[in-house]
Amino acid sequence: MPFGRAVAAGTHRRVVFVISAQSGKTETIFDIIGQRMDQAPAPILYVGPNKQFLNEQLEPRIVELLDTPTLRRKRAGAKRMTKTRKLISGVPLRLAHSGSTTALKSDPAALAITDEADELMASVRGQGDPIGLVDARGDTHKDFVHAIVSTPSVGPSEVERDPVSGLEFWAQQEPTDVHSKVWTLWQSGTRYHWAWPCPHCNEYFVPRFSCLAVPGKDWTRVSPSEAKAKSAVICPRNGCIIDDDAEGRTKAEMNRRGVYVAPGQTIDEDGNVCGEPPQSATISFWVSGLCSPFVNWGERALRYVEALRSGDNASIQTVINAGFGELWAPRGGEAPEWEEVQKCCVPLIQRRTLPPGVVFITAGVDVQKNRLPYVIRGWGARSESWLLDSGELWGETELDGVWADLANLLEQPIEGMHIRRAFVDAGFRPGKMDMVPEHKVYEFARRNARIVRASKGFDRRDTPLSVKRIEVTDKGKQAKFGLELVRLDTDFFKSWVHSRIRWPDDQPGGWHLFAPQSADYPDGVTEDYCRQIVSESRVRKPSGGFSWVQLSRNNHMLDCEALAYAAAYMTGVQRIPDGMVMPPRPALVTPAQPRTEPQPQRAAANAPPKRTANWLGPKRQGWL
Repeated sequence: MPFGRAVAAGTHRRVVFVISAQSGKTETIFDIIGQRMDQAPAPILYVGPNKQFLNEQLEPRIVELLDTPTLRRKRAGAKRMTKTRKLISGVPLRLAHSGSTTALKSDPAALAITDEADELMASVRGQGDPIGLVDARGDTHKDFVHAIVSTPSVGPSEVERDPVSGLEFWAQQEPTDVHSKVWTLWQSGTRYHWAWPCPHCNEYFVPRFSCLAVPGKDWTRVSPSEAKAKSAVICPRNGCIIDDDAEGRTKAEMNRRGVYVAPGQTIDEDGNVCGEPPQSATISFWVSGLCSPFVNWGERALRYVEALRSGDNASIQTVINAGFGELWAPRGGEAPEWEEVQKCCVPLIQRRTLPPGVVFITAGVDVQKNRLPYVIRGWGARSESWLLDSGELWGETELDGVWADLANLLEQPIEGMHIRRAFVDAGFRPGKMDMVPEHKVYEFARRNARIVRASKGFDRRDTPLSVKRIEVTDKGKQAKFGLELVRLDTDFFKSWVHSRIRWPDDQPGGWHLFAPQSADYPDGVTEDYCRQIVSESRVRKPSGGFSWVQLSRNNHMLDCEALAYAAAYMTGVQRIPDGMVMPPRPALVTPAQPRTEPQPQRAAANAPPKRTANWLGPKRQGWL
């Protein structure tokens, strides 16, 4: 196995292996220990997840390993060995667990093996990260190697297509978004992926859970027995259907021809990996549970369907982590896929054009440290809506420049129609208290009070939307005049967005996007926008209610769409009558076109103001 050979070669200080359960991980660890003790004896430190695992599962198998013919004559007598410390050729094999600081710090080691890294304690009795403590055991050995192996746990899992090879690799995630220790270590290394050749088209691809399919491609509508009997792997390169025969010959041949490939490398027709190997102090490998020689695809599919039917997130996580060797992020059954979002595109509608049926326009703006993501959406009867514009205004949000750009954007009409209301998220406060004491969002809302409202989202509210009168001065104190802060029920508005994605085509009230991005239309809706809309999932809490779990760090467009709907809700989108159509908007008069209509006569200087249907009095006329 390449992982074992990499440990034996000693070319990298760390060797990380992410793998599913029942894939030969433990046997590989024993091979590494046996080979080192037999051919180049040196102190070895093995670190397991807990004491019970060491005593009941690992130590008896270590005894069996030391009883093999080549090691039997090299081991010390029984009186010189304990349950957690063995002597072979005069050097120790220490068995430790992550809860013992003494065992982790007692002996130096030339080879350290950390098993199930994701189950280790985050901090060993205040002494720090166990991975770091193990690394320190090798400071006295120049050729020290730390082998780390584990199934992964929780984190966002996204793929990206390599522009050189066309292969789909796991995308780099922000370390703060990944709870899995082994995955963080893996993506800091060379990131080798196990790739298969398709037996039909001979194209190489990286197998993963998304390649496994059942009839109809809907996991919720098949029985466990159907999943086991009819599941197959779909080649992502050309859509070939690959069946796993009962004897496992197909998988065995694919594994025989399989290779490890890293981003930036390619595989030629003969299965040779071309390109320079990645440069890193850590060599890291990942292989899908679909490649396990001990469990067929039907069994993997059966276990996933059973977990899905149970409705237990812990069971689903176990299948994804241990069964497929992939990160798991809580995903409720209501979360659409990004391809479903893309299907909402209307090819004939282009960016910043006004479709028939739009009665008014709203905007939603998210606030980040260095940019302002936004969406602008038009609304009609039955809450039918059309995306008119989306994007990001870049600039440090603690400074004034990007806010001036936002003000200019919100003032621009779309084919003569202006934005009626815009919600700006006030949950993120740009700048530091000692540098920027004023709240930028409140300041912006105060300057643009005609259409802008500051808003904050909450996990649960008694009403979808409520308004609180506040004001913050540039000194952080309450001012004399109030400002409207709109408090939103996040679950209500995000759930509405996801529900409209699957709105029936033959029913009024659809949620539409303008034309998708293409070579002919580069300004269209992008794949990234579609992925961001489904970057969070609604999950039921054990204590009752729901929470939204982030599946990807790029979730800004979902927040913007929820804010745009909240602005429409406050404006009264639910009260737009059927059949209401705005009158045709007159063409804008340019300076080159003189006005020909008769001018109204000037009113007398002392004449009282004329009252109209929307008259608000002399002091308020400037707000109209």
